[in-house]
Amino acid sequence: MIYYVSLNGNDLFDGTAEKPFRTINKAAKIAVAGDTVRVGGGVYRERVSPKNGGLHNGKRVVYEAVEGERPIIKGSEIVSDWERIEPHVWKKSLPNSFFGDFNPFERKVNGDWFIVPDKYDVHLGDVYLNGISMYEAPGLDDLREAKMRYEGQRHCWKAKLIHPEQSVYQWYADVRPTHTDIYCNFGEYDPNRETVEINVRETCFFPENTNVNYITVRGFEMAHAATGWAPPTAEQIGMIGPNWSKGWIIENNILHDSKCSAVSLGKEITTGQNLHFRFRRKSGYQYQQEAVFLALRAGWSKDTVGSHVVRNNIIYNCGQAGIVGHMGGAFSRIEHNHIYSVNQKQEFCGWEVAGIKLHAAIDTVIKNNNIHDCNLGLWLDWQAQGTRVTKNLFFKNVCDIFIEVTHGPCLVDNNILLSPHTLQEASQGSAYVHNIIAGPMFNYPTLDRSTPYHYPHSTDVAGFAFTYGGDYRFINNMVIGAQPCSGDLKYPDEIFEKYSTPEEYMPTVFAAGPCIDHDKYFNIPQPVWVEENAYSDYAKPYSKEISPITADGMDVSLDEKNGEWILNLKVPANIVNASCREVTTDRLGTPRISEAQYESPDGTPIDFSVDMIGNIRKDEVIPGALSELCEGMNKIIVWRENKI
Repeated sequence: MIYYVSLNGNDLFDGTAEKPFRTINKAAKIAVAGDTVRVGGGVYRERVSPKNGGLHNGKRVVYEAVEGERPIIKGSEIVSDWERIEPHVWKKSLPNSFFGDFNPFERKVNGDWFIVPDKYDVHLGDVYLNGISMYEAPGLDDLREAKMRYEGQRHCWKAKLIHPEQSVYQWYADVRPTHTDIYCNFGEYDPNRETVEINVRETCFFPENTNVNYITVRGFEMAHAATGWAPPTAEQIGMIGPNWSKGWIIENNILHDSKCSAVSLGKEITTGQNLHFRFRRKSGYQYQQEAVFLALRAGWSKDTVGSHVVRNNIIYNCGQAGIVGHMGGAFSRIEHNHIYSVNQKQEFCGWEVAGIKLHAAIDTVIKNNNIHDCNLGLWLDWQAQGTRVTKNLFFKNVCDIFIEVTHGPCLVDNNILLSPHTLQEASQGSAYVHNIIAGPMFNYPTLDRSTPYHYPHSTDVAGFAFTYGGDYRFINNMVIGAQPCSGDLKYPDEIFEKYSTPEEYMPTVFAAGPCIDHDKYFNIPQPVWVEENAYSDYAKPYSKEISPITADGMDVSLDEKNGEWILNLKVPANIVNASCREVTTDRLGTPRISEAQYESPDGTPIDFSVDMIGNIRKDEVIPGALSELCEGMNKIIVWRENKI
């Protein structure tokens, strides 16, 4: 059955092409496995909550745009008839019945691992002037003064982003028992001549119930959702998401201006809801451990949850994450998305902020995405086992990739990382192969949080371990040291110096004797496999590295033109003519703790013969993500935007 939805329709109609429904949610209440819902162009101000899912990949429920049209789902409503109370300050009073049981101007952004502001609370509400999100003011006096008050706020991961420019476009809400007064400084604009919207709905496309499986959503634009902070110990609601289901495909959409997160592949509420933030009985870390076991008791497995596909979407202007998830994103594919401008507004921050932030991304493939102008680009936290990060482009982020408290195998291969801080490692068992890395790194052990590892390709927990650091594979990468190190940031010559070689490690362990059990693993540096990487300028090789290649005068930059990103890479002759050994799954071995192979989710070996842009590596393998380079300047298209 095909149901049609149009702004010219009526929910009392039968949903045919000639007599379409008026709301998407009407179709979402009756569509069942095998049905398609086709939505015409225009703005739909509603929350779509699918009631039924599909049965399997071949029998889905499909929601798609009518060909050639763009339906837009907004979590906002237009607000008009503003009253001017001062030269630049306007007021709108709304009865609380306008919001129903969810008033985002009353609800604060908060939860586990949220950095609570010092001076004033930030709320889920937002005001949009001609589609542009305004800033929340601390109070009415601040609104009148028309300037940002950031002095007391603690913003951004590591506080390395510059605060936004001062803005006169601000709002302040005063929520009373019967009504909500919204005050706005619109600067030179008259709101009664412009389009002013306020967000009123928590989400745009999200089932109320869990286990609504095998749904496809394609060709939509979604915006203005009042999503809440989504840590791994709480219900994670995105502007769109499967709500603890299996087999969703989210593709070819434009997703923007979510208060916190655009796409959620995260956990549901029964396994915990900000219990540390609310009660302080245990640490958030302890509650997160419990969430894993509660999920397992509730049936978390490859058969029931995850295996989603998120591809070819444009995601931007989100406060917390472009894509977020804990456990619910396992066994998924996240590919060819353009994710940018995440946490750039800087109204709030915390330890869950990134273009993509995933916990327990077991066997998840993150491929061919373009992630830039974010706080963190990609943050893999806890149980990134069997995770593969391949053929992605990262630039202009505070940090490109952060991998934390996981034991591997986690594979990062054939990526381009161009931010001033490229990698942060608080894990072990990661393999970095054939990447172009244009900045320094930072790593450290985590010996105060024992975290789970799993049987290969499974959610079943095999054990717990601390993160000792090391056990890395760093092979055939190109490290361009265009800038000197500062602070904790280091190049490989210093990063790996504190670890042992594979030949040194086991004899040292045996020399400690059988009477010393776990203590010796805290004190004996784990091994690292550092082989055949290329370095230039400030970047230097590890002193015990096997067959490093060094050069000076390398240079790298990136241009964008008409949806194509062009890498400008200057390479000397000795790198172009290098001959490195081929990397294989067998060569990478297994991490010490998980003892699982660096292999594909289906258990087959990884094929490293194809470079970032699809060229086949020849017999003479060279370092880096690109296999066909010439001496001197190379100009290579490394990413293309799909036309949506």
